[in-house]
Amino acid sequence: MKKLNIFFKLLALLFVVGACEEQDNIEPIGNWELSAPVLAGPAENATVTLDQSAPNAATRFEWSPAVSSKNYGVTYKFVIDSAANADFSTPILSMATGNGGKNTFIEPTAAQIDQALSLAGYDANTTVSLKWGVVAQSLSKEMISTGKLLSLKRFQNETTTLYISGSATEKGTDVNQAIMMRPRKDSNGKLTNVFEAYTRFTDGGTFQFYSQPNANSIVFGGAGNGTLRKKGTPIAAPGAGTYRVTVNLSNNTYSFTKIDKWAVIGGAFAAGWSGEEPLEYKGNGIWSATLSIEKAEDFIFRANSGWDMVMKRVKGTTNQLVQESQAAAEGKEFENIPVTATGKHVVTLNLSGDQYTYSLVKTNRPASMPDNLFLLQGNTVVAEFSADGGVFKSNVFLALESGKTYTLNSKRDGSGTAFTTSAKIGETTSPNADAVTATVNFATGNGAIAVSRDQAYQINLDFDTNKLTWKYYNMKLFHWSNWDTRDEFVMTYKHPYIFEGTHALQANYEMKFNSPWDVEFGTNSTALSGTMTHKGANYKGITQAGTYKATITVANDYKTAEYSFVKQ
Repeated sequence: MKKLNIFFKLLALLFVVGACEEQDNIEPIGNWELSAPVLAGPAENATVTLDQSAPNAATRFEWSPAVSSKNYGVTYKFVIDSAANADFSTPILSMATGNGGKNTFIEPTAAQIDQALSLAGYDANTTVSLKWGVVAQSLSKEMISTGKLLSLKRFQNETTTLYISGSATEKGTDVNQAIMMRPRKDSNGKLTNVFEAYTRFTDGGTFQFYSQPNANSIVFGGAGNGTLRKKGTPIAAPGAGTYRVTVNLSNNTYSFTKIDKWAVIGGAFAAGWSGEEPLEYKGNGIWSATLSIEKAEDFIFRANSGWDMVMKRVKGTTNQLVQESQAAAEGKEFENIPVTATGKHVVTLNLSGDQYTYSLVKTNRPASMPDNLFLLQGNTVVAEFSADGGVFKSNVFLALESGKTYTLNSKRDGSGTAFTTSAKIGETTSPNADAVTATVNFATGNGAIAVSRDQAYQINLDFDTNKLTWKYYNMKLFHWSNWDTRDEFVMTYKHPYIFEGTHALQANYEMKFNSPWDVEFGTNSTALSGTMTHKGANYKGITQAGTYKATITVANDYKTAEYSFVKQ
């Protein structure tokens, strides 16, 4: 007991000593000083020209450190403000230095400084009188340097890139998905401050222009009567349709040109120079069609069946295009587009990005084959098929219902060429086979397509033979201790993608869900629910014999399935 009392006395003494030492380290705020940082370079009244051709070039600012009289740590914040402002309370640019704010220098890029000046309202290509300084902070104390005067010349152009984003656009309101506009250049390759883009608008929406596809961008909105201003209001779309949008940042204006269609015309096609073959708008500034090239002659692209918007090939290139009316200003020579091979070709006009291009890709797609094919249920798109030569494929299995009717159409809104079948999908004399498949005829026509039974169907349409092939799987639960005497329990399909059955299962038997032998699901897990994979291990999760409801929900590619066993 005596030793225990000595221990507690020592513990109490240590506590008192520790408390005294901690208190001694706490100084009243006024009992120590923090000096102001002393600015070094750039020198007073220095002039810095921001080079637009080198946006990542850095300007170094440095200073002597501030000092705490108690040697407390100091961090720094670099600030730039108008020379007319008395202090740095509302700086144009504020940046913490590196190394957690401890560095006594900073190197902002030309782009960072220029964007800050732009957002502060200074015009491009002007010289701005500024001052720069440093805010030093240590604990709750703060000291600001007196500041040095500085002349900064902004970039020649407000921005070298421009994007469109908003609810009216093809990409929606996510500015990270904004549509790039092409910056037009003069004959010397210099930026003209003019941008253009070909895109589709929806009616009733709005949009704005952005210097970058991110949240830190300079935003340009409307100021009325086709004029722009930074931080202006969202601009109303000119109406539903495809347009060329032109922006001139030299005079802050924008305009629209409606594009009713782009087409090809020339000796390469059957109608020659007296007719034209239209292209279909695919989205994102791209038009395309599968066309028959009849002669090894030339052709051009033209808009709206007129001659004021004509695209020709840039001489000396293999696929670059220039608008004929803009070629001289851009210093480009042009020519009609030559053709060397005849036959069916996919002709594509790409007016996206910063360089317009075209492509001619020979294809074995038959003349009757559309560019796109959709399966619709009412006005809802059930599937968009993908083209592989002369065949359109669903790729995945489509969960279709017998109580509904479907249509096939070359356009997602149902306004294009319609196709119908000679028999119902799923109509067969052997519906309970493991893998059930059949082929029916199809042709153009507006007749609805019926489905015989609820199932998940894979569908291919061969335009070379005008045959539609459908396929579906039935599933069984294989259950065995001896493979040769196995049980094959038939499962019932339920919409969508579900197979289920209630069966007497034995403990420690091996199991797999099968549609032999195309599909088989298993897993190493012994849990009563989870995920199985195609060609997975035999399942051994039933440890108590009994009647179980077994359920699997297959993925639409039959690669995985969610399973469960519930004892009844």
